[in-house]
Amino acid sequence: MTTQRARREFLERIWRYGATAAATPTLAGLARWSWAQPEDRRRALGDWKADGYGPLVRSPDCPEFEIPAAFKVIRISEALRPAAGRPGLTVPNAFDGMAAFALRNGNVRLIRNHEMTDAAADGRAIGTPAYDPRASGGTSSLELRIAGTGKNRRVEVVDEFVSLAGTRVNCAGGPTPWGSWLSAEENCHGVTQGFARPHGYVFEVPAEARETVSPVALTAMGRFVHEAVAVDRETGIVYETEDAWYDPADPARPGAGFYRFIPKRREHLAEGGRLQILAIEGRPGFVTARDLMPGTTLPARWIDIEAPDPAAAESEPTTVFREGLAKGAAVFARLEGAWAGDGGIYIVSTNGGNARAGQVFFYEPGASDAGRLTLVFESPSPAVLDAPDNIVRTPRGGLVMCEDGSADQYVRGLDRSGRILDLVRHPVVEGRAGPREFAGACFSPDGEVLFFNVQGSATVTGTNASVTYAMWGPWADGPL
Repeated sequence: MTTQRARREFLERIWRYGATAAATPTLAGLARWSWAQPEDRRRALGDWKADGYGPLVRSPDCPEFEIPAAFKVIRISEALRPAAGRPGLTVPNAFDGMAAFALRNGNVRLIRNHEMTDAAADGRAIGTPAYDPRASGGTSSLELRIAGTGKNRRVEVVDEFVSLAGTRVNCAGGPTPWGSWLSAEENCHGVTQGFARPHGYVFEVPAEARETVSPVALTAMGRFVHEAVAVDRETGIVYETEDAWYDPADPARPGAGFYRFIPKRREHLAEGGRLQILAIEGRPGFVTARDLMPGTTLPARWIDIEAPDPAAAESEPTTVFREGLAKGAAVFARLEGAWAGDGGIYIVSTNGGNARAGQVFFYEPGASDAGRLTLVFESPSPAVLDAPDNIVRTPRGGLVMCEDGSADQYVRGLDRSGRILDLVRHPVVEGRAGPREFAGACFSPDGEVLFFNVQGSATVTGTNASVTYAMWGPWADGPL
């Protein structure tokens, strides 16, 4: 298909499905910067950047950050300290993926992953009941009271407790439309590595829970190196990303898959269902990570996974993906963040693209087992966007992404015109350890407060404390 024809068909599809540009990001806008011929992509890197909300300046409340001058950011929770309202609990470390929910009493629930990586000999559950007493990951839940507006806004932690225990390397996950958090394990260790139970699963935590939940591994959703989860509000289908490396020169790094889980009964994931992996129609084993022009839309289909919970995953964590690849599945490079919105699912490839600096895809469901996959953005350089990880759609239109790259770390936005803007900068300071990764970006239910984490140590003996932040300002005055 020629570039002109692909461009024309893509624009026709945008108009046919009715993108509401005033309220949602248009895919045409997100992709347009790379519809030019390849030689035009050598323009100045500054042409990829949006003005955003003004220059970043040092925050008076959190001087470790630079943020737009009209915004405010505060710390609301810190690991290795007594939990708010529960002084007998020390807040576990390694904050990662996160989501916010409205509670019936008018407060806000934050559910936060803990990406603890301890070996079985060192690990210990952060609460009870525990899925595995030798695994130190899980989730914690916070109850927040938010009052006031503008710079007089106040965010207060009312309660903080462990809501899932005994899991391992809980990296990302995602919220459900029925009011729960799906926490995903980014490893497949088990009894052969000394653990009491197999790992590599998704677990569900209700937002209304006030104590540690009884953990149930959702085995039908697959045993692989999980990352993020996003649920289609219209159908209840759950989409899942896999954080596995792609290296054509290394057979041990075959790439990652993009999956969907069709539950037997909507909102009842523990009752089982069907796991599938995405393929590109007519192009078995298609590699999305290299030489794909942004703006390209590819017809997709779904392939059944016959063995979603293979015992072999314990020694070979890409077992599920390899089954899909043998049947023609598409190949991605380290799929991480995922978010449902605009009639489909946004997904992030952390080191995909010719610059290995990151890609953003959009999957649009079609009839039955069909759909379309579009590459809406590809970073031309780490100076523009460096290793995007967690992603969230803004209530006003646009995307916010947490970086997990090198040197200075950023929380960055992708606006409807397809340009990148800087929201938060965590600069490298001479003589100190480099900045830790950002994670868990999500908005309060009213869309006014952005929450995010800076991840600390990922073992029980680590001393670098994770921190959860809240940030707000004049969102409506800028492109997000």
